[in-house]
Amino acid sequence: MRRRLSQAGERGVAKAIALPVLLLAGLVGYAGEQAPSPESFRISVDVNLVVLHATVTDRQGGFASDIGEQGFEVYEDGALQRIRLFKNEDVPVTVGLVVDHSTTMRPKLAEVSAAAQTFVRSSNPADEMFVVNFNEKVSLGLPATIRFTHSAAELESAITALPTGGQTALYDAIVKALEELQAGSRDKKVLIVVSDGGDNASTQSLAQVMKLAGQSSAVIYTVGLFDQDDPDRNPGVLKRLAQATGGEAFLPGEIGEVVAICERIARDIRHQYTIGYVPLNPTHSRAYRAIRVLARAEGHDKLSVRTRTGYIPGGEPRLGETSAK
Repeated sequence: MRRRLSQAGERGVAKAIALPVLLLAGLVGYAGEQAPSPESFRISVDVNLVVLHATVTDRQGGFASDIGEQGFEVYEDGALQRIRLFKNEDVPVTVGLVVDHSTTMRPKLAEVSAAAQTFVRSSNPADEMFVVNFNEKVSLGLPATIRFTHSAAELESAITALPTGGQTALYDAIVKALEELQAGSRDKKVLIVVSDGGDNASTQSLAQVMKLAGQSSAVIYTVGLFDQDDPDRNPGVLKRLAQATGGEAFLPGEIGEVVAICERIARDIRHQYTIGYVPLNPTHSRAYRAIRVLARAEGHDKLSVRTRTGYIPGGEPRLGETSAK
């Protein structure tokens, strides 16, 4: 596996990975609080390295894990960028499991718990994980004394300890999970959202969540579990979240497919390339920037690259600066 760093040296790139420009800003707003302006909690950083996590698949859908740096091209707003960071290795991640506990999930929760255990067994042993449970309220699933874990038993308990019932505050739960990711020690951040995609109880809006996702470096995978006659189902929201952040949306026809889906997500995370570049247009504008990544390699007929479609430049607030009245 190859690793190439910029001329700034190992220390500079380590700092850049720790504080990529694709960072979360303005995470606030829970029940009973007004959602503030995203500008309220931006902090300025001097690091301009944009870090992408890219999954490359061949025509048959298999992972293409043998591509060198020269096989990639990265474009920002149509301009070809110079790659400054390239890694092709299984790196540990911070993972948040965001689990819907509203009334419609009651018959599905046992299968979701089994799928989470499968995910743990298929993931990197050095991963650190947490659980965010939600119905009309949002809460952390692990005990207060445990911030992160890689224990399948602890994650199962975190998911099943909260009974199902009530309405759905999906957007508030995603905001809480994005905030919790900041406390993780791994450079790579992932959310897995299990829900029907509906929301009828959040203080946050979908527009606010999409903006925060655009300012975050997190990759979001979504698993839509809903009945066809469920009036609150919204698979479109789950697709938008996944596509914008470089994840993937799964909409299984049967609840029994969830275990295999979580195993697939774990493999996806472990087969990603890490690519970093410093934008050729380093303006201070907060306007959205579109990203496109292409890959080609000898011996591969047609390759598809899945990564985030763009980002909103911003800074990540330190913990303790993420709430306001």
